[in-house]
Amino acid sequence: MPPPRLLARALPGTAGLPRVVWLVVVGRAVNQLGAFTLPFLTVALTARFGVSVAVAGALMAVFGAATIASRLAGGWLADRIGRRATIVSGLTLTALAQLALAAAPTPVAAAVAVAVLGLAFEVYEPPSQALIADVVPAPVRPAAYGLLAAALSAAAVAAGLLAAALGAVDLRLLFGLDAVTCLACAVLLRVALPSGRPARGRDTGPGPDVAQGQDAVQRSDAGQRSDAGPGVEQGGTNPWRDRRLMALLACGTLFASVYLQVSATLGLTLGLRGIPASRVGLLLTVSALVVVAGQPLLSRGPVARLGPWSAMAVGYLLLGAGLLANGFAATLPQFAAATVLWSIGDLVLLGRAHALVADIAPEGARARYFSVYGLCWGAAAVLGPVAGTQLLDRAGPRVLWVACAAGCGALALAQPRLRRLVSG
Repeated sequence: MPPPRLLARALPGTAGLPRVVWLVVVGRAVNQLGAFTLPFLTVALTARFGVSVAVAGALMAVFGAATIASRLAGGWLADRIGRRATIVSGLTLTALAQLALAAAPTPVAAAVAVAVLGLAFEVYEPPSQALIADVVPAPVRPAAYGLLAAALSAAAVAAGLLAAALGAVDLRLLFGLDAVTCLACAVLLRVALPSGRPARGRDTGPGPDVAQGQDAVQRSDAGQRSDAGPGVEQGGTNPWRDRRLMALLACGTLFASVYLQVSATLGLTLGLRGIPASRVGLLLTVSALVVVAGQPLLSRGPVARLGPWSAMAVGYLLLGAGLLANGFAATLPQFAAATVLWSIGDLVLLGRAHALVADIAPEGARARYFSVYGLCWGAAAVLGPVAGTQLLDRAGPRVLWVACAAGCGALALAQPRLRRLVSG
């Protein structure tokens, strides 16, 4: 029995997904196995080239700014040259930049490689997300995006183990392996994915029929060109003028700013409680296992009966309750219990926002909508760690995590109004 069939039986809500979705999920999971270089980038710059922490921080800022341009470029390209071509190009350029960084002989060469890496790093995200929307009908999209997130979480567990092993030998091996996984993903998707852009005007129905998903993506390029060019029907659509998308972007930025506290301040909180900060790796592993093991809950039981807006409100409340528990936890088992709670909230939220973006996006502008929405993580990466560390330093961990819980509560309360705006 092929691996997707086995996974589909283990995750019932995904049984009817087209083969295209499974290809994206498997390819991205392979790529995720090597996606552990960012936490080591500043270490590599300071250790290998002797640059100061300030210079390394400035280069990370350049990288961050470049990823914003990268994501926007990925959306623009995917709606014009096609999903597959954009994904493969982005992954290949990322691999080349990783190899250049591993082999850089001077700090200047490393700085150039970091900038190029940032420009390539997010190119494949919008087309990957848009491709799923192209071949999956609206009611099933949360399960499809949830499957992608679960696969990335599972791969992240293995990635952490690989990073620990290779990083102890030579940091350059991390960048080399990341390049290999990027190229492996690029080759897999280049060979297996159909070419072309999704044709306009036809919905893709549910079901495991492989041809159905293939046909949705590979609809005659000649048919596309018989119009005035790709995306003409929606070519003038500007995501920045869509109030619904801007509302989702605002909520997404608040959510991402709160969620990033797990990586930015949870380890610091453990240290203040007398627990080694390295134990945060165990907590993240617990979280990934909860997300993977809990996938069947998305297709059966009370969660499956919730509408998208109710599910998001419940997810935010559970996430907030778990983060609030972080503020009062004093031992590692207590932090583990809090992690299970906020991870269940994360599980309920998986894929919901992306499914909403897919629902409101015009078919000819889906990738651009995803690229704009994805900026919430870029903005949060700037705002979240600064705000969180300042609050932790000035007011302590309890106030920090209470504030995070309050943010989640505000998001839960905002769902009815957001529903009226997006659906009305």
